[in-house]
Amino acid sequence: MTGGSASGAAPEPVHGTWEPVPAARWEDASLSGNGRHGVMVFGDPNSDRVIVNHHRLVRPNGTETAGPPELADRLPRLQDRLLAGDTTAGAEFTDGRPLLWVPAFHPAFQIRLRRPAAEWRDYRRETDFTTGVVTAGCGGWRSEVFVSRADDVIVQRVTEPGLTVDVTLDHRLPGAPRELTVGHGCVLTAEGALLTLRARYPGSDLAYTGVTLAVVTEGRASTALPGLRVTGARSLLLLTRVTRHTRELDVLAEARELRALLPEPGEEDAYDRLLARHTRLHRTAYLRAGLDLGAEPAERALPGSELLRRPKSPALLERLFAAGRYHLLSSAGMMPPRLTGLWTGEWDTAWSGAFTTDANVNLQTASAAAGALPEVTEGHAALVHGQLPDWRDNARAVFGTRGVVAPAHTDGERGHILHFDRDYPLQVWTAGADWLLKPLVDHDETRGARDLRLAAALAEVATFYEDFLTRTDEDGRLVVVPSYSPENRPPNADVITLNAAMDLSAARHALRTAADYHPGPDAERWRALADRLPPHRVNADGALAEWAREGLEDNYDHRHLSHLYGVWPLDEINPYDTPDLAAAARRALALRGAENDSAHGYLHHALVAARLRDEPRVAAALDAVLAGDFFHDSLMSGHYPKRHVYNADAAHTLPAVLIELLVQSTPGRLVLFPALPAALPTGRLHGVRTRFGAEAELTWGPDGRTAVIRPGRTVHVDLQTPSGARPLALRAGEDCVLTLGPQ
Repeated sequence: MTGGSASGAAPEPVHGTWEPVPAARWEDASLSGNGRHGVMVFGDPNSDRVIVNHHRLVRPNGTETAGPPELADRLPRLQDRLLAGDTTAGAEFTDGRPLLWVPAFHPAFQIRLRRPAAEWRDYRRETDFTTGVVTAGCGGWRSEVFVSRADDVIVQRVTEPGLTVDVTLDHRLPGAPRELTVGHGCVLTAEGALLTLRARYPGSDLAYTGVTLAVVTEGRASTALPGLRVTGARSLLLLTRVTRHTRELDVLAEARELRALLPEPGEEDAYDRLLARHTRLHRTAYLRAGLDLGAEPAERALPGSELLRRPKSPALLERLFAAGRYHLLSSAGMMPPRLTGLWTGEWDTAWSGAFTTDANVNLQTASAAAGALPEVTEGHAALVHGQLPDWRDNARAVFGTRGVVAPAHTDGERGHILHFDRDYPLQVWTAGADWLLKPLVDHDETRGARDLRLAAALAEVATFYEDFLTRTDEDGRLVVVPSYSPENRPPNADVITLNAAMDLSAARHALRTAADYHPGPDAERWRALADRLPPHRVNADGALAEWAREGLEDNYDHRHLSHLYGVWPLDEINPYDTPDLAAAARRALALRGAENDSAHGYLHHALVAARLRDEPRVAAALDAVLAGDFFHDSLMSGHYPKRHVYNADAAHTLPAVLIELLVQSTPGRLVLFPALPAALPTGRLHGVRTRFGAEAELTWGPDGRTAVIRPGRTVHVDLQTPSGARPLALRAGEDCVLTLGPQ
């Protein structure tokens, strides 16, 4: 693992993790990826497996041509009934279809390497976060696997004196449909061999093909159908890609592309060349930011499985921060991470392994802007901009409006609203577009430039609200009707209702943000519309109500925190500008239950608590996740305690929580040490980016706290620290050192 320091200096956190045994379950397999291809490495010397994934592999299920429900002609009657007090009116606002799951994400196949059985010792399986290389070794045998961000290829090298191994591409993974039509090929070549696996989905003209070029050094290659046998070799290099396609794939063209990655005879080693090209991109991105909590060197040296048994150890938080950052970078690029990141070892992926946009996507990518990972934001932007035509269909079909409405679930290919039923009426959720565009706005603010595509999308969201927000209450305020707070409901009303707090916050934010991007008459009109929306309501418990409509009761025991959208990720409610609403939000958070103990619920809770400067609640949420057995040996996570349901929410969201409890920013404000737990008395966070264009480095310990701000633009911001507030003038290119007192 990477780590260590110069002689005499304090040791740095370890940028990697390791295990003393091969993975016995796919959930514990070591991970690598480039945002397009992903691999899960078992590292078994005698019978190794590398499961191959690709972001585009989703299983057709008949919903590919389904459109959103055509409900616009029924909307006026629904609005009339809800405004008149009919709390059951929403039950009829459907086209009668059952809930449709989007096509499910699935693995491609596994690369199997079987060698003559032999006893082994001194084994080690390791993931280097700085390079993305997964290694496994014992005795003279060594396997190295990475996924190139430069060349989009899975690279695996196996070395051993006199290496003898059988290689096959094997589609037989849990849940693979029996009707899958599979064809194998193995052709000897000058380098060694070309292996192929083509799988065609049942009842579909859609297929995917894996192509592996095997390069054998100082040995003999022979066919051993359906695969390859290598005998007496010094090394075996495998280059693999997966392509989804219709009709037949030109396998020879794919082989030529793989062969073109090899150097000419006499030039540098092929593996070293490919690794160097990849590392220049991956290492640069991964090392932009980091966290050091002053953990004990002995604990830093532990394998991940052992460290997970020490939930109070700062070394565990250090490693989970590093692993979360590594896995997030590795799973994002072509698109953002799925519910499972970029990995699964079975076809029956929970919740279709989809992109769930009413919480999970934004939670997983929450550290992208502050954590200096524009690669993640680029994947997020690709998903959004690629689906805008479908979002327009949603607005027209359900609401009869111009503009765009985002779905709550997508397979990454299509963005039509399909996933809804009586209990989860996601067809009326209107906040999704603002929720999904918010990280792109943060990215623009961080880099100090505006994306023209984002500006156009924001205008479309504002246009939707212009057409949709036409109904008013008895006070002349606009009403969001129908309205829905994912995935909750009032105890005394039906699930489709009026003025959900999230919908109000999203509408206000979308209109005002669009106005900021489009100064002029449009901006004036959109700001005026935003000003006509009703304020949030504080209920009889002193808590921010989930529904601003008077009379609607709150259901507190729920994993979702949709109504606190105004606190996080927005800045609408905060302790500085809106202290009374912040106090009500804090009360709402205190009353909130955990419902089914989902990882995303706990960490969403922590993000909101950090914004509200509620350190004890941040610490409690972190403790629940760290002590709840949420993490596999790979340091990927489960959705529920005891590692139940493979899911990336905890793994990818944790770095965002650790950043937010130390530093927060808006274009006009810098907040330092808002919610630092007492259990973390010493540390250093570096490389964090602010939304006013500066880089921040924070150090803290028993003697005090220091922040070094490196502005890229000349700005004036409001500085907030635990000891008070003051204005801060920053000049581009001049470091600003802030010395604060002890905690």
